[in-house]
Amino acid sequence: EVQLQASGGGLVQAGGSLRLSCAASGFTFADYAIGWFRQAPGKEREGVSCMGSSGGSTYYVDSVKGRFALSRDNAKNTVNLQMNSLQPEDTAVYYCAVRFSSICSAGFDYWGQGTKVTVSS
Repeated sequence: EVQLQASGGGLVQAGGSLRLSCAASGFTFADYAIGWFRQAPGKEREGVSCMGSSGGSTYYVDSVKGRFALSRDNAKNTVNLQMNSLQPEDTAVYYCAVRFSSICSAGFDYWGQGTKVTVSS
């Protein structure tokens, strides 16, 4: 059974940092692309970042470039999203997801349960 367990969300002041983690199981983690998405209240879900299986290709939505950093540990089946210089507009529920392909593109196959990030001004 594919499982993605996201953690690390919380309440932080603007300018602060959080580190989200996603623990994966039930599939060969190293073979697939992993992404983070977020959904703010009243808004559609958006892709935040994605990393291919090899770790060499990493993508970020423009609004987080230079502030967020995605990393993966294929030995531990985990992916982390380091979020710095957080702003109120980063407030959302963050989800990790796996795409059963080695490369990042549209169409993810499984989603975690989400972890809530709230940034106060």
